[in-house]
Amino acid sequence: MKIDAQELERLAAPQPRMDMYSGIHKALRACMADALLALGRLDADDAQDVAAASRRVLDLLDICASHLQHENDFVHRAIEARAAGASAAVAHDHDEHGEHIGHLRSLTQALQGSAPGGRAVLAQQLYRQVALFTAENFRHMNVEETAHNAVLWARYTDAELAAVHDALVASIPPEKMMQIARWMLPALNPAERLAVLSDIRGKAPAPAFEAMLEVARPHLTAGEWAKLARGLGLPPVPRLVAA
Repeated sequence: MKIDAQELERLAAPQPRMDMYSGIHKALRACMADALLALGRLDADDAQDVAAASRRVLDLLDICASHLQHENDFVHRAIEARAAGASAAVAHDHDEHGEHIGHLRSLTQALQGSAPGGRAVLAQQLYRQVALFTAENFRHMNVEETAHNAVLWARYTDAELAAVHDALVASIPPEKMMQIARWMLPALNPAERLAVLSDIRGKAPAPAFEAMLEVARPHLTAGEWAKLARGLGLPPVPRLVAA
């Protein structure tokens, strides 16, 4: 049998490992960017605009607080079980992030309750603080995706990591899962999106799978939805177009 150079290269390439961070971190980056943009273009003289932007920031903070707890309870516990001390630096980051979340929540609530004359100053303060929070979290997530994954991959099989991930996901209440899915599914690339929804389809009740689709659909382009529908073997729908 003759194998050409490209085939040899493909066979020699390392296979992707189970990455617990990838999907949720894409969701967090998207949600952070959305909240920051909402604050940046906020009309401080428009009460409805202030209310909407504030709600987006508070939603972001709720997601971030839950995410910190999930990582502490499941991912860090797995790291410490086989590499004692390896999660210490990131755990310290988490403590600081928790404090920052509390500060941002207080600033947001102050903006919500402020008189019209004071909104512009508070909005600018909140915008800058969310920008700093976003920048720090982008740095932090890169450490987790590189250093923490290296520790996990050296000490766990993919099957073991999948079990940790499944236990983490099972601990999330349905309403919180929908909130996360709204940001994660649109942020994934087509192959990742199909893999996530195929996994959900195989493990969750049909209504839960259908709810995930309904959460994702408004935030996908027609082409993205077409690829997803084809991959899942769904029947054509009115907005489905060839991709």
